[in-house]
Amino acid sequence: MAITSYPFDGQAVTESQFSQLFREAADSGVAASAGSSSFSVSADGATMAVKVQPGFAVLRGHAVLSTAVETLSIAAASTSARYDRVVLRLDPAVNQITLGVLQGAAGASVPALTQTDTGVYELSLATITVGANITAITSSAVSKERSFVGNSVGAWIDATRPATPRLGKLGYNYDADAFEFWDGSGWTPLVSSVSWSSLTGKPTSFPASAHAHDWSEITNRPASLPPAAHKHPWGDITGTPDTYPPATHSHSWSSITSKPSTFPPSSHSHSGYLEAGDTIAWANGSKKPHNNSASGSGTWYAVWVEGDGTFCRNTSSIRYKENVRDIGIRPESVLALRPRIYDRKPTEDKPEARKDEYGLIAEEVAETLPEIVTYDEEGRIDALRYDLLGVALLPVVQDQDRRIKALETRIEELTRAS
Repeated sequence: MAITSYPFDGQAVTESQFSQLFREAADSGVAASAGSSSFSVSADGATMAVKVQPGFAVLRGHAVLSTAVETLSIAAASTSARYDRVVLRLDPAVNQITLGVLQGAAGASVPALTQTDTGVYELSLATITVGANITAITSSAVSKERSFVGNSVGAWIDATRPATPRLGKLGYNYDADAFEFWDGSGWTPLVSSVSWSSLTGKPTSFPASAHAHDWSEITNRPASLPPAAHKHPWGDITGTPDTYPPATHSHSWSSITSKPSTFPPSSHSHSGYLEAGDTIAWANGSKKPHNNSASGSGTWYAVWVEGDGTFCRNTSSIRYKENVRDIGIRPESVLALRPRIYDRKPTEDKPEARKDEYGLIAEEVAETLPEIVTYDEEGRIDALRYDLLGVALLPVVQDQDRRIKALETRIEELTRAS
């Protein structure tokens, strides 16, 4: 019978038939990602041997699995260099795939592989350069030659391309770092190189990449720089604003005219602002309340000055506060404060020190009543919140009031008892 079909139930299928069937599903090669360690060959480094890593491979429809590192001996070197080949060898006669070494002849080229359709089939894993008179195989002597399968598209290097590919066979050549296919007569890059002259649909003009031109190549250049004074019609000017004044923009300092020649500019004033020489603190209040009646419904605030010089008002309404709780100041802490008299150190603008000033020393207050001490930006003790001193005195007064009332009650009781 001229037509044979297989495999079917109750039908004997031969090794050759299975081999033919599976080789149509996958090429011969290492079944792993290109560049993986599967069946990778490396030099022993100290002896005339190489090591082959574990892996899985397919040879002409037959499978081979290695689960441990295998060591292969390389024949002793001669006085001339030679090339050996590490291969996986399929031998249907003994029903086995084994690792082996094809020993080349001294001075000859790399030994050819045996790749028959029904007999022995060899898959190259690496070429070993055996130098003259060497005693150990080094890593530089090992050239990897594995081809890979496991996907619908193969992977190989130049030396391990399929020997008898069919038209349209596609694979990734990791020597060339490119996909290629068999066009019937040779391996052709899947994406061919393109020259500008052969490119269609290209623009006729475009902003070119950054480059330079010789001055002599520029047309309509001015005869002198900067060019002589001249004018342009408004219609020739690009980027003009649509409305006036134009949208927010900036001007360089040099382009501003009529600017003062020195700073600060000559004496002038601004309405509603403090001026040089104005006094902020008067004995009876700020300058504003002093000049205007503070009676009526007008609102007046005590002022704080923040460390950066910002003024802010001192508010007391519950609207601005949270987590309100009773104060825990001990009366004896307040009573331990020591009023002092001292002289202010002179400053550059006030060379004469202010004498006999009354007050407290912040460092001394910090020892017993740190709640009213403030610190500067460097964390040093700097000032006191004198406005809080009265609040701190309230617990003292309240404590004394309780004591006085208790004494008065006790005196009354003793008087009635006598």
